[in-house]
Amino acid sequence: MNKIRYLDIVNQLKKNSIEIESNIDSKSIFSGINTLLKSKTNDLTFFSNTKYIQDLKKCKAKACLIEYKYAHSLPEKCTPIITNDPYLALAFISELFNNQKSFSNGTISKNVTISNNSKLHSNIEIGDYCTILDETEIFDNVIIGSNSKIGPNVEIHKNSIIHDNVSISNAIINENCEIKSGARVGSYGFGFEEKTKQKIKHIGNVVIHKNSTIGSNTTIDRAVFDSTSIGEFSQIDNLVQIAHNVIIGSHAIIAAQVGIAGSTQIGKNIKIGGQAGIAGHLVIGDNVTIAAKSGVTKNIPDNNVVAGFPAKDINLWKKEVIRNSLKK
Repeated sequence: MNKIRYLDIVNQLKKNSIEIESNIDSKSIFSGINTLLKSKTNDLTFFSNTKYIQDLKKCKAKACLIEYKYAHSLPEKCTPIITNDPYLALAFISELFNNQKSFSNGTISKNVTISNNSKLHSNIEIGDYCTILDETEIFDNVIIGSNSKIGPNVEIHKNSIIHDNVSISNAIINENCEIKSGARVGSYGFGFEEKTKQKIKHIGNVVIHKNSTIGSNTTIDRAVFDSTSIGEFSQIDNLVQIAHNVIIGSHAIIAAQVGIAGSTQIGKNIKIGGQAGIAGHLVIGDNVTIAAKSGVTKNIPDNNVVAGFPAKDINLWKKEVIRNSLKK
C-alpha cells in the first residue's frame, strides 16, 4: 500500500468537489487506510455507520474521516477530518492508496493473435495469449489481461480495463469501464421455442455504458434483436446473470448471485441484494430497492422497497415474518 501525504488527500478530494476541514499538518504522511479497530498510529480511518460508534471510541488511527456531529467521540490522539460524506471521501482517497496499476503501458505481447479485420488505436496493453477477432475496435489506453478473447463485433472505448480470462463478443464497452476476470459478455441468450426446443438465433448485442464495472464470472447475454443494456456508473457484482434484452438504467448496484430473466426493464438507481431473482418481461421502476433473496414476479413502481417471495412491500413482509414467528 502506498504512503500518502495529507496534502495529496486534500488535492484528491478537492478535485472531486469534496470539502474537508482539519487541523492536520499538510506534510503529514499516512502509511495506510484501515477500519476503526484495525487501524494503527500512522493510519487513516473513517466513520460512516453509527453501528460502529463503540469502535470509534477505541480507534488508534492518526486521523479519521468523520461528520462533525460524531467527532467528539474520537480518542484524543485521533484527529478528525470533517466531511459531510465520509464514505464518499473514502472512495476517492482509496485510489491514492491502491498499488494496482490502472493505466496502460502500451505493450502488446508477442503471444497475441490479432485479426487483420480489427482496428487498434494508441497506447493499448494486451497480455499473453489473447485473441482479437474480426470487426473489433479497441480505443486508446485500453488494458486487456492475459487469456482473454475479444470479438467478433466488439468496441472497447478508451481507458477501459479488461482483466484476465474474459470473453467479450457482440458488445460495446464504453469508456472507463472495468470487466473483471472470468466475465462473459455478449454470448447467446437462453432462448428457444418451448415445445420443440428449437433455439432462437440472437443477432443483437450488449452495450455497457461508461464508468461501469462488471464483476468476476458475471454473464451478460446479447439481445435477440436490439441491445442488452447496462446504464452508466453501474456496479455489477460477481456471479450475476443478466439475460437477453434486459435493460438496466444508470447507477445500478447489483450484488452477487442475482439473476435477471430476459426482457425485463429496470430503471435508474436500482439496488438489488444478493441472490435475488427477477422474472422476465417485467418493468422495475426508478429508485427501487430489492432485498436479498427476494423473488420478484410482478412489476414494481418507482421508489419502492420490496422483500420476500413473492416480493412485496418490505413493511408488509416484515409483518408477515413477525406473525409467522409468533405462530411457532
